[in-house]
Amino acid sequence: MAEAEALYVKQLRLPERMANHTGEFIIWDVGLGAAANVLTVLRATRDAECPVRIVSFDHTLQPLEFALENAASLGYFTDYEAAVERLIADHHITFTDAHRTVNWELHLGDFPSLLTQQLASSPAHPLPPPHAILFDAFSPAKNPAMWTQPLFANLFRFLDPARPCALPTYSRSTLMRVSLLLAGFYVGAGHATGEKEETTIAANTLDLISEPLDQKWLQRARNSTSAEPMWEPVYRQAPLAPETWEKLRRHLQFKLSS
Repeated sequence: MAEAEALYVKQLRLPERMANHTGEFIIWDVGLGAAANVLTVLRATRDAECPVRIVSFDHTLQPLEFALENAASLGYFTDYEAAVERLIADHHITFTDAHRTVNWELHLGDFPSLLTQQLASSPAHPLPPPHAILFDAFSPAKNPAMWTQPLFANLFRFLDPARPCALPTYSRSTLMRVSLLLAGFYVGAGHATGEKEETTIAANTLDLISEPLDQKWLQRARNSTSAEPMWEPVYRQAPLAPETWEKLRRHLQFKLSS
């Protein structure tokens, strides 16, 4: 809960953004897990009156089911137990939370494959472009499929250029930041959380990033032995390839900071 508050709620300025928002505010929750991120966000933004749509993704419900069985000990399910029970059963729920309506849907399965399939077809119920993305996947070494450059490129394709959207994540790895930049995101240093002295935030507008990566970071990336993005879902470390470096240094973010 503390990490969710620092990494997502405060860094995304969700209470402020939602208080001034008109219409539905859409949040993608990539890595539902035990729902601590979503429930922390809901609780922290209960004063907002705009309707909220949450689109959660995960490949299993086991962590959430286990957490719900131990809800009394964990503490963060208060006021939301019934909603989570229905989400587990029906994968979709609409409920009233304070003065707003919450529409929460769950997509079970392989997230990279889901994005690829959605982009390749014209589904009857397409995924809505988000205003915020809670990106909480296991580390690149343990779960490389969730950190490839093609995944972030597909994720960026879902964004609406006219809808400001930011994505924080606990990782600060150079290869991940390079992947985000090549996908089209602007990228910055994120707030510290837990044992992490620095995290990462990416967005489709610089206005949502307080500390953009600069020329000094760019040179460190050029000299790094672990900066080349993972193009396949296989973890490995490598320096930037010449063609990757050329694309990276031409990113608008570094032209603006030069």
